[in-house]
Amino acid sequence: MQGRLAPPEDGRFQSFPKKSWREEFGRAKEAGLDYIEWIHDAYGEGKDADGRVANPIFSEAGLAEMDALKAEFGMATPALCGDWFMDVPLIRCSPAERVRREKHLHELIPIAARIGATRMVLPFVDNSKMTGDYEKQTVIAILKRALPVAETHGVELHLEADFGPEEFAAFLAMIEHPMLKVNWDSGNSSGLGLVATEEFAAYGERIGSVHIKDRYKKPEGGVETRPLGTGSADFEDVFKAIRSIGYRGGLTLQVARGVEGDEVAFIKGQIAFLKKYS
Repeated sequence: MQGRLAPPEDGRFQSFPKKSWREEFGRAKEAGLDYIEWIHDAYGEGKDADGRVANPIFSEAGLAEMDALKAEFGMATPALCGDWFMDVPLIRCSPAERVRREKHLHELIPIAARIGATRMVLPFVDNSKMTGDYEKQTVIAILKRALPVAETHGVELHLEADFGPEEFAAFLAMIEHPMLKVNWDSGNSSGLGLVATEEFAAYGERIGSVHIKDRYKKPEGGVETRPLGTGSADFEDVFKAIRSIGYRGGLTLQVARGVEGDEVAFIKGQIAFLKKYS
């Protein structure tokens, strides 16, 4: 996940790295990665310290620079993570504001295609969590309008939500569209006390991408992200679940942060941990 190979900016655990996105390509190669899941969020909007458009996906000059760096370091960008929709949710806003936000979703889809992304992750967790049937129906209507755009550009929409297995399966059953998939997250799952094999049994055929992290579910309540193998995730069960659907997609490391300034070495260690299960 973009930003994990640089110190956090302005105290943010995850954000578009305005100050260091260029350096991440070389660091990713050094760490042994072969792709970067690109982030678009509210923090990355506007200009950088040099007066350029901060996130290169929103300017032709930025896209050209990004293309050159991808070619130089042999790095792909197959996914766009729409964290903007956690900062600016598609729900709990006025009708006029929802129109603006939905328009932005439609505009992002061809941008994702332009950077070579075949999927866009839409998070409905934390600030954008769906609560109640009205919000579920609102999201379903939004997705049904966006999916024809996604199909035109060959970009799948991958939902990240904190539903239990049966609830998520029932939600997905209301939108039987081949371009709508699930982004399954091992940390979100473990933090909620869910069992990966049970989730995959319920809706595994709809899973299109996987985020890997580990969260510890505290006995007194609350969760915290921890290095892989030190939280609540059962990685034997996680990889059993992943293999059960014949999954051949990428694994995006959305892991905890290590010592600031030692990000590459930390990610190498996280990769070594995962290889025990491959």
